[in-house]
Amino acid sequence: MANGGAFDDAVELAQANPELGVGVHLVLIGGRALGPREQIGRLAGTDGALPKTVKSLILKLSTGRIRATEMEAELRAQIERVRAAGVTPTHVDSHKHAHLHPAVMKAIAHVAAEFGIQRVRMPFEDFSSAIGRSGTNGRKTTGRKAFAVGARATYPLFRRIVQKNRMRTPEHFFGFAATGQLGRDGLLRIIRRLPDGTSELVCHPGVMDAELEGTGTRLRAEREVELAALTDLDVKKEILGRRVHLMSFRELN
Repeated sequence: MANGGAFDDAVELAQANPELGVGVHLVLIGGRALGPREQIGRLAGTDGALPKTVKSLILKLSTGRIRATEMEAELRAQIERVRAAGVTPTHVDSHKHAHLHPAVMKAIAHVAAEFGIQRVRMPFEDFSSAIGRSGTNGRKTTGRKAFAVGARATYPLFRRIVQKNRMRTPEHFFGFAATGQLGRDGLLRIIRRLPDGTSELVCHPGVMDAELEGTGTRLRAEREVELAALTDLDVKKEILGRRVHLMSFRELN
């Protein structure tokens, strides 16, 4: 996350673990812009702040207040910062899954091509997973599931952009509808239902500490639940028993 407060730490971790596949989490929502002010136009406010919410970004796009070249200038600046730090991106994705919007996806595809990045997240959750039980503690996720189902309306456009730009994506996507509730049982259900082909699991493992608490992010203690699930011995046994091959975007071809 090139405009994130933990950027330097992330770079250090990436360089210390060269076997990892590390992508650029492109940001058009939240935080401050990195692109030259004269090039990003009205994408950011006069204070350099990017749109705070998905709705505010979509509103700007729908009313023509953001041009494709302005988004591309910001995306380019973010990828350039990651590369300048010595990290070669294996893929790109976007904060808040902004590239569900075709205009954002087009901009990402154009800029990724400039840097020779051919792989991108396919952020459309399988229908059965989006509406099924995937939580960990019974809390309702109706709104997130409805969004995951509704988002599939733009999938045909996404595929056309991917194919036109000769990009590669996993075939399936899991975990979005279960964000904040991806515990051990939910993760086991996903593994047991994996279809043939390649699948990406989106997750947010982390450690709950004072620094995380101070960020105000809505995912705090939930990150430790996900971390525990991802390191659970039963989960590991299920992966081995079902011969699931764990891979990074670097291996996606």
